[in-house]
Amino acid sequence: MTESKSMILGCAGKSLAPEEISFYRDERPWGFILFARNIGETEQIRDLVASMRDCVGRPDAPVFIDQEGGRVQRLRPPLAPNYPAGGALGALWRDDREAGRRAAWLLARLHAFDLLRHGVTADCLPVLDVPVKGASEVIGARAYGTKPNAVIELGRASAEGLMAGGVLPVMKHIPGHGRAFADTHFALPTVDTPLAALRRRDFAPFKALNHLPMAMTAHVVYSAVDPDNPATTSAKVVSEVIRGEIGFDGLLMSDDTSMKALSGDFPAKAAAILAAGVDLVLHCNGVFEEMSGIASRTTPLAGKSLARAERALTYIRSRDVADETAIREEFATYFEAVA
Repeated sequence: MTESKSMILGCAGKSLAPEEISFYRDERPWGFILFARNIGETEQIRDLVASMRDCVGRPDAPVFIDQEGGRVQRLRPPLAPNYPAGGALGALWRDDREAGRRAAWLLARLHAFDLLRHGVTADCLPVLDVPVKGASEVIGARAYGTKPNAVIELGRASAEGLMAGGVLPVMKHIPGHGRAFADTHFALPTVDTPLAALRRRDFAPFKALNHLPMAMTAHVVYSAVDPDNPATTSAKVVSEVIRGEIGFDGLLMSDDTSMKALSGDFPAKAAAILAAGVDLVLHCNGVFEEMSGIASRTTPLAGKSLARAERALTYIRSRDVADETAIREEFATYFEAVA
């Protein structure tokens, strides 16, 4: 079998264009990601996902999506209900910890039902960022709470719910996006917090859940570790913090390279990400010329990165036999207003 390359790519529309088919066949991305522009109706999504996998000749090629609930939810009614954001789960947890944990697991299990029926096998969830007062609203209500223990408990329940349903979780944004005072879609934030404080608050959820199969980096500079580079392109952050202090040895993917936080052209971005020790380069917006630039500097998965990729897929080879109707009915006892 031809080797997969160290990248996850999107596409432009609701079906693959001939140039995209040829490109994916030649460049062999390890996985794909869907956004709202790719979402129509159920059969269309299934056909799109199947055609992506056909291009790379791998029926198990992971297809990712951001399906959190709240404002970050790509599948909407009638494909999936509008679900609450992580902050709503956190509010429930503060009143009743067991109820909060159970609701988080149920919501993630429902995400798995919704995603698998469309052929999607990986969800960029849980969000393990711990926001501070005044931080950019790019995280905001997506966070489970403002205390590490809430984020740890609800993040764990969410990851376990996804995996129970056969969907790969991706914790984000390692080593922590909660102190960013700029939206990384548009600018590069710098966090000047001392390392001891970062360890206590920001790194703690990722360390507690360092056994999970995948994580996504933060496009954030942590001046106490590396004042010159964001985590995504910092060999020091990757080796000393993510792999070292946090102890994460799972598959590490970048956040989206089409976000404005990263500087340089797309070949330079891809090269810098891989040189830093990140396993996979993520490009989301489907712009063909940008994807070509990413592919030009992306190498085949090999060594530890390949082993991590293969190991990640083992987390979702078994799934439970939960009844979807029963899960929906139970979840409705916590969140009646879900459409």
